[in-house]
Amino acid sequence: MSLTAASAFGQSSVTLYGVVDAGIEYANHQPGNGDNVYRLTSGNIAGSRWGLRGVEDLGSGLRGVFVLESGFDADTGKSGQGGRLFGRMAYVGLQAPWGNILLGRQQNAFFDFVGNYDPMTLATKYSVFTQDPFFVGRADNTVKYVGVFGGLKASAFYSFGADSSVVNGSEVPGNPKLGREYGGYLTYDIGRFGVAAAYDEINTGTLTQSPDAKVRRASTAATYSVGAGKFFAGYRWARGYDGGIVPGAAPGIGNQASNLYWAGVNLQVTPAVTLAGAAYFQDFRNTGSDPWLFALNADYAFSKRTHLYASLGYTKNKGSANLGFFDSGKSFGNANPGQNQAGAVIGVRHSF
Repeated sequence: MSLTAASAFGQSSVTLYGVVDAGIEYANHQPGNGDNVYRLTSGNIAGSRWGLRGVEDLGSGLRGVFVLESGFDADTGKSGQGGRLFGRMAYVGLQAPWGNILLGRQQNAFFDFVGNYDPMTLATKYSVFTQDPFFVGRADNTVKYVGVFGGLKASAFYSFGADSSVVNGSEVPGNPKLGREYGGYLTYDIGRFGVAAAYDEINTGTLTQSPDAKVRRASTAATYSVGAGKFFAGYRWARGYDGGIVPGAAPGIGNQASNLYWAGVNLQVTPAVTLAGAAYFQDFRNTGSDPWLFALNADYAFSKRTHLYASLGYTKNKGSANLGFFDSGKSFGNANPGQNQAGAVIGVRHSF
């Protein structure tokens, strides 16, 4: 019996992992009086987090898995994602040769695919995330399938209630559409070339306010590698229906739609030095208030775990556009309407 227990234990593992990222940021033209701000910020290149990842070999190619991942602000010690203990991810499931079935709070399809198709690698401060925070969306109460078949990766998910903190907006008896979210993605990598497509639809209504409100998004992107360089291009379409809101759009049902475009390059200068640059443009429906975001990043690897980085960003607003750098859970509204904003951050990221 002792030998049997030791053998079973040897087939299981639990890993503690995490990232701590903090830096000093400068940003001008703050909303209101337009003053400059200097601040210590967390999660500039990658969100600060800690987590537990477990796996057990069940035999015949089947494994039990779980992930519990907690986000936090390194500058204050507070939990992220609205104060959730495991706000980044909390799921359990099964892995098999035919794919994975996962149950719990998980990343949506846009979050899952875009990290490999954004030249800034989905950096919190200056990336496609700034133009549309939905690219880092997560959903409660989710069933997800993920399968890998050579260079093809496919995923589909369904959430019974994407945000459990919304009163009467998640898993409401007799109203299954409230808080419902579903979507999926396909990615394909062959040699130097990679291509991806994703779709997501989410209901954001409640019993008492816009119960039919929903937002649909579709995105496609591609990459091409040449020598030490990797080139990126992408597109995201979004539209709100029946009261659904597209972040940054002007008020009015007819205005809730946009097209977002991006392009950039990532260059491995030396084994320790990586440079990246990108431009992101969003065209909002029925308005001339269409913001640009330009971003540059330099990363120096002291080791595999510890990196020093410096990032520059510039938002170019016109009309009523008020795109600023991500802070307090949002990007739009962090600059005065029509006013441009420049920012810079230098920091350290350590992973374990």
